[in-house]
Amino acid sequence: MTKQTLSTPKTVNWKQVSLFVGLTIALSWLLDLVLWLKFGYSLYAQIFFQLQMLIPAYVAIFLQRYVFKDSSLYLRTYRERPRWFFNFYIIFTLFFTALVILTTLRPDLYPAPLASLIMIALVISLVVLLVIRFVSGKEAFQRAGLSGGKWYLWPLVWVVVMAYLGLQILLNVVAGLGYQPDITPLATAAGLHIPTYLVAGFLNTVIIGPLLGLLIAFGEEYGWRGYLQGELVKLGRVKGVLMVGVIWGVWHAPAVAMGHNYPGYPVLGPIAFLVFNLFLSIFLGYLMLKTGSVWLAAFMHALLNQSYTWFVAMVYTPTDPLFSFGAGIYGIAFAFLVAFVILRDPVWKQAL
Repeated sequence: MTKQTLSTPKTVNWKQVSLFVGLTIALSWLLDLVLWLKFGYSLYAQIFFQLQMLIPAYVAIFLQRYVFKDSSLYLRTYRERPRWFFNFYIIFTLFFTALVILTTLRPDLYPAPLASLIMIALVISLVVLLVIRFVSGKEAFQRAGLSGGKWYLWPLVWVVVMAYLGLQILLNVVAGLGYQPDITPLATAAGLHIPTYLVAGFLNTVIIGPLLGLLIAFGEEYGWRGYLQGELVKLGRVKGVLMVGVIWGVWHAPAVAMGHNYPGYPVLGPIAFLVFNLFLSIFLGYLMLKTGSVWLAAFMHALLNQSYTWFVAMVYTPTDPLFSFGAGIYGIAFAFLVAFVILRDPVWKQAL
């Protein structure tokens, strides 16, 4: 048994994997279609994409709890306390679904007051998670595939991610691939001096934000790394992780084609992001294999998303997102070098 999965069979259950992948992509692409037809890529994309991030874990949890009778989490056989978290997560996803439906019917309610409601829900979700974890105990969470990992790994992951992103921004600056954005209007509107505004934004987005967004990022990580990777690594760890990366990239394709990540590149954008997802899948998959913690992977995911967005918006903006470091082509080449080093770790060759 690996650290990251409760499964005992050594062969992939392709029927179950296909059902998970098919449902996840179908529901997500349907959501993207509604967004495109109703709003296009706009301010409203944020709440749609938040729901989309929740879908992989929702599908994985639903299938394991109610459909896959041989699952260790199946409703009629799994009675441990972490089941409360799985039940809560399903409710949490349905809540976001209701918000998206409400936004579609009443666009005037977004961002206010729905954005404030979302923030309250994120705070409540973090509190609920901590309470259930405390009541259930460490061992029960580990058995459920919800290990939090060792405490010191959290600040270590934060430092590594900040160093990596900081280097990407620095490379863009040195290569002259962008410009320093004018944040004076934003600071003035907030009633703050620019240095104060930057510090406040950094603390809010790079330190507090990833924790508040933990359950959103968990939506992707439990689905892709917790469930799907746990199945596909039975083919071999490297092969399995790369397969997850391809599926993950395909899942992102409609959102990227709409203008997310690479505005102005509806065809090359999805292709570039699929390749980028291959390397990102190696990074996150490696973290899962080394620590067995889906929550650490979720934290890293949330930190990457929020931090890079903040750096690009507030510190240095690439002129062309496709031809830049970070998620651009040059950043993908850099990620290849990092992945080459990571893949030399013996953990990739360990038996399940």
